[in-house]
Amino acid sequence: MLNHLMTSMPDQLLAAPSELKTDQLANWLRQIFGPLFLVIVSIVAIFFLFTREITRFVQFIVLAIGIGVIFYVPNIIETTAKAIAKALGVNLT
Repeated sequence: MLNHLMTSMPDQLLAAPSELKTDQLANWLRQIFGPLFLVIVSIVAIFFLFTREITRFVQFIVLAIGIGVIFYVPNIIETTAKAIAKALGVNLT
């Protein structure tokens, strides 16, 4: 069945793109996951405060700050992606 589906697709869909366009990918990820991340962090932090688990609250805040840096520091996603691509041997032109 999969073979039939693949053979019925046009060649343009199966061909590899000549150049990847990822300029706006980091901005899109920030717009989608950034606010969602902040909401989840707020809910969990309030839960830890109300249950008086201060040690877990501090651990969670440190982890949340580390993850938040990934979303909100400019160019950290691009720099990390380029480093991973270079390590994998992908030609970046």
